[in-house]
Amino acid sequence: MRLSDRALMISPSPTMAIDAKAKEMKANGINVVGFGAGEPDFDTPDHIKEAAVAAIRDGMTKYTPVAGTNELKEAICQKFKVDQGLDYKPSQIVVSAGAKHSLYNAIEVFVQAGDEVILPAPYWVSYLEQIKLAGAEARIVETREDNGFKLTPAELESAINTRTKLLILNTPANPTGAVYSEEELKALGEVIVKYDIAIISDEVYEKLIYDGLRHVSIASISPELKERTVVVNGVSKAYAMTGWRIGYAAATVPVASAMADLQSHSTSNPTSIAQAASMAALTGDQKPVSQMVVEYTRRRDYMLERLQSITGVTCARPGGAFYMFPNVKAYFGKSFKGKTINSATDLAAVLLDETQVAVVPGVAFGNDDCFRLSYAVSMKSLREGLDRISWLMGEIK
Repeated sequence: MRLSDRALMISPSPTMAIDAKAKEMKANGINVVGFGAGEPDFDTPDHIKEAAVAAIRDGMTKYTPVAGTNELKEAICQKFKVDQGLDYKPSQIVVSAGAKHSLYNAIEVFVQAGDEVILPAPYWVSYLEQIKLAGAEARIVETREDNGFKLTPAELESAINTRTKLLILNTPANPTGAVYSEEELKALGEVIVKYDIAIISDEVYEKLIYDGLRHVSIASISPELKERTVVVNGVSKAYAMTGWRIGYAAATVPVASAMADLQSHSTSNPTSIAQAASMAALTGDQKPVSQMVVEYTRRRDYMLERLQSITGVTCARPGGAFYMFPNVKAYFGKSFKGKTINSATDLAAVLLDETQVAVVPGVAFGNDDCFRLSYAVSMKSLREGLDRISWLMGEIK
């Protein structure tokens, strides 16, 4: 039996593959420090859990409307109003089984065979696969480390052609932690309006931002950009709710309706109980988010200092999310115990085999000069893992 071309062209997630191997090693009693998976190490706040328990006891265990309960959509509209000054109606909101699901729905309703999607690199791994699944092609645009890995208007304009349908923008970004300023978004917006292309703005890390920076949604820049934008967000990262699987999108009514129709024939509604928990997350006590940001800032500063102290390693300062994307190209062409290192992928393999440290090679994100480390781990793990990395880098000749 032959699988479809669609199934055969999908690449497995390297982030999950690294995480799975690290967990297998741990299960075998090996002391592995895992910097792989993008998941908060904090527990879901108690008031959110309690809302879920209450929903179960109150019998909220049936189907909900496909695009989410009206109460949750109202809360999401209020969140957009308060946080970004954006006015949406519940009819413009689609709640899905995670932000990844929201992204999938948006890409599917926007593009088709022959279309191109502009994808700045480094990029989150699933964007590329979802573009391929929709039958479109990714026009990958390399961004520069000396510019904080941020897309410039000139780079954007040079990538646009008659087949261009869509730009995917991620701020704060995975894997680099890059945060676009309002001025940078305005400049990109001028190009977007000029060529009349659509935008998917992935803002799932918006609450995890540092150094006094401010998250700005490109949809808030102007009415023209808002009309062209699908804003994607979720509760996973900000509220440590990765397993609850609730994401949401805001768009024009025709786009939101198309996304809801697609969802109605694939997954139907997201989990009713998780929707109740998400209501509590959005409308309840926000102190746990602030506490996470304080701790992430501490960890980020420590990891950045340690990485920048390693000879030959360069690393842009992340303004948000919880990742570092250090450049290790200076080590290419060298070796450790007879193992030649020609890429970040090679170095990641040596790190895991020789020091039991799991990182994600940058090839997964479109840049094999770097690898990604998550600092959503304890300070103890940070210290031990970075000690091992520092030792190994010093032994590579």
